[in-house]
Amino acid sequence: MFLKPAKLGEKEIPESILSEDKKHCKKIGPCGIGKEALYLNSFYLERRYYVPAASVSRVFKRVAMSKGGFTGKGLFATMPYLVVVYEDGKEKQCNFKYEDQVDAFVASAKERFPQIKTVSEAAEKRLAEAEKKQAEKCLTPLSEQAKETVNVLEQAKAALTKRLSLFTELTNAAKKKRTYEKTKPFYKWLALFMVVMGVAALAYGVFSFMNHDAFAVYFVLFGMAAIFLFSGANVMPTSTNNRKAIEKRLTAAEEAVTGYVDSLHLGLPVPACYLHPVTVERMQRAVREGRAESVEDAFDVVKNDLKKTNADVSVTQEEFDEIMAIKPVFLVRDYV
Repeated sequence: MFLKPAKLGEKEIPESILSEDKKHCKKIGPCGIGKEALYLNSFYLERRYYVPAASVSRVFKRVAMSKGGFTGKGLFATMPYLVVVYEDGKEKQCNFKYEDQVDAFVASAKERFPQIKTVSEAAEKRLAEAEKKQAEKCLTPLSEQAKETVNVLEQAKAALTKRLSLFTELTNAAKKKRTYEKTKPFYKWLALFMVVMGVAALAYGVFSFMNHDAFAVYFVLFGMAAIFLFSGANVMPTSTNNRKAIEKRLTAAEEAVTGYVDSLHLGLPVPACYLHPVTVERMQRAVREGRAESVEDAFDVVKNDLKKTNADVSVTQEEFDEIMAIKPVFLVRDYV
């Protein structure tokens, strides 16, 4: 291989196996998922390191926020990271440019290696406490119909989770469409204009530098800054960030999900594109809480809950993650 990835930890994979595994690994952002190992990036190089899958105990997303996000003043943005925990609690944190790539990596890792946990230890404890509180709410005995509904939904969730990456891609595609539709065209063309101006400034700066002009270096620096800043913005029109490409991605994701759900023959009276494992889990919760008995009623409860949830409603971090995993799909389809 051109550049052999460095191992993280004590275990090592023979070079012949490692070479083929890296060559055919599923590339997601700067990292990759092979059959034998996870390939992680350094600050500068993609897939620079590898960790044998057998050594990995957890893979999860960590999101940091710049200072402005907490103060509410000035510019701010989230910074997504992929965290891989291996061997005796060692961690490798990988920086990603786009959060949806981290989600896709985590989903694909869970799909390929079911034994790997996809939450941090702290999140696992919070989830256990939430489940305990949820169980306390569901002390009322269920009717026979409700019990049957819960069992049907449990079987469906187990089958759907096996291809979690399909639903994650559908969610990401729906988010992309929502973001595109909510972004004013002015900002898209402003970003493109600034990149063009940056290229022009860079070209002029190089020309001036060759002629020994005093201010040449400033044009070069401004041009490079404008190019890197605005080309990295997720609003500029590109070959993948335009209406046609975004709708094509969403359609492909919906078809992939529908094809998989149809192949399972679940027989649930719910549109296939809505059958994210999180949706099914929330439907189960609605039945256990006595808010529904049939699958149809449980789905209506989930839809109504999502409609009522907006920026003014306070929820726990766990519920927020659930909502973000499914609501974009409901929104782009107008809950139909």
